Amino acid sequence: MKRLSEEKTKLVFEKLTKYIGTNVKNLIDRPDGIYCFREKKDRVYYVSEKILSLANNVESDHLLSLGTCFGKFTKSGKFRLHITALHYLAPYAQHKIWVKSSAEQQFLYGNHIMKSGLARITEGTNQYQGVVVFSMNDLPLGFGIAAKSTADCKHADPVAVICFHQADIGEYIRSEDTLL
Repeated sequence: MKRLSEEKTKLVFEKLTKYIGTNVKNLIDRPDGIYCFREKKDRVYYVSEKILSLANNVESDHLLSLGTCFGKFTKSGKFRLHITALHYLAPYAQHKIWVKSSAEQQFLYGNHIMKSGLARITEGTNQYQGVVVFSMNDLPLGFGIAAKSTADCKHADPVAVICFHQADIGEYIRSEDTLL
């Protein structure tokens, strides 16, 4: 596991800031210890420094993964978040979308959220803002990009796309071979 380069660190923090804003610092300096990001084979892992120091005894050839996979770098150099990061991002999310129970299944199958499936949206959400998607029971379902701002959602057509799908918890089943 190697440290992220300056350029890659910037890409990761820009992506995280899109979803949780200034709460990124809360991911690093937590009450239960200091956490960091490490890279192995273009995948970015979120791990505590305590566990990282214990893993120094393991050869890098024998180490498959360490911590939680937050995402990966694509061949074009962009950073893409994985669904495995959802439970770390959801508590710190500044912009949220709640979907109706009738639209949950469609989102979990990888479809975008339509206005007819929108239950609530955080006030002040801008267009193309990163959002975390919740069920009406406040269960985090995934994350996406707001296709319309909060003000535009109120006047949108019922079949208009409100949120572009990025990742959902259904990926644990659909993409289990490629998540790690």
